[in-house]
Amino acid sequence: MRILVIEDEVDLAHTLHTGLTAEGYSVDLAHDGRQGLWMARTGEYALVVLDLMLPGLNGYKVCAQLRREGNATPILVLTAKDGEWDQAEALDTGADDYLAKPFSYMVLVARLRALVRRAATAAPPVLAVGDLSLDVAGRVCRRAGTRVELTPREFAVLELLARRAGQAVSKSDLLYHAWPDDAQDPNLVEARVSALRKKVDTAFHRKSLQTVRGTGYRLVDDRERD
Repeated sequence: MRILVIEDEVDLAHTLHTGLTAEGYSVDLAHDGRQGLWMARTGEYALVVLDLMLPGLNGYKVCAQLRREGNATPILVLTAKDGEWDQAEALDTGADDYLAKPFSYMVLVARLRALVRRAATAAPPVLAVGDLSLDVAGRVCRRAGTRVELTPREFAVLELLARRAGQAVSKSDLLYHAWPDDAQDPNLVEARVSALRKKVDTAFHRKSLQTVRGTGYRLVDDRERD
């Protein structure tokens, strides 16, 4: 799951990048409002973490512009402006949640998860491909009812494949959605898919995670062959 963090405090932005990456998210950074607006428009993000006091274009205007354009990506405002009027204006502008600095990292992650759950009401809360299921909000994978323990990165790879079930997904797409923005080595994908196969296929004598030669990988309901 990919997150955009628009934050001009460089140290804080990199701290968030490190922490959220460890949680299994793939994180892009923008350090001013204009760059952040452009990235939010052109990227495929599950969430946006947005500061208000930004150079170039403030967070209120970024949020308002995205909403005017019909962009419904959940937005969490993270800012030092903690007055009641500031919170009200941010929420009225279109933000989905508001967290004042200094903040608890544990609370931030919990609120991001809550936003994912809310957004899931517009999409299936559980992704299912045959007897393989992914509870996206709870980050739980099951095969034939049996829980399968996955690392955050493995879950991110499998989630994208499940969202595009039956379709070939390129290694570059998997790198973009499941790894930090500086990851370019397709061997990272190959190693993670190999580990996934052992957990969700080999352990259950299945073959649902397929290699598409020259492209990437595809997740299918292999029970149709039984």
